[in-house]
Amino acid sequence: MGLMSTPGLDAALERIGDRWSLLIVDALIAGPQRFGELAEALPIAPNVLTARLRRLERAGLVHSRPYQRRPLRVEYALSETGQTLADALALLAGWGAALEGATDPHGAPTHDLCGTPLELVWWCPTCERMVGRDDAAGELHHF
Repeated sequence: MGLMSTPGLDAALERIGDRWSLLIVDALIAGPQRFGELAEALPIAPNVLTARLRRLERAGLVHSRPYQRRPLRVEYALSETGQTLADALALLAGWGAALEGATDPHGAPTHDLCGTPLELVWWCPTCERMVGRDDAAGELHHF
């Protein structure tokens, strides 16, 4: 059986890049941060952090805004496109936590009211009903 190509996944990986980029995006979900704040919060060498931030900017996921002109200092924030990764990262973190058998509340999204882990449900807004994997067309079948 040959390797199946999934254009959507290929495009996502092309934009995101690697695990460091995912950690940067995750750190920026809470809001804009300066380089020093990111460097302190993440276990990434400064040169790698700089390279990943530049790549994320070129990909349109992060933007920088100067907060000081001399010397130039910037803060980084997610773009609107970058913000759309928040849900996907929460699901990925939940999946990883489940593989590790973790009960950490940060592993998966939970309901604020009762603390129950949330489940992903595919919903068709036109038909107003849940859709199972067998009823979905497109790349969902590749997984």
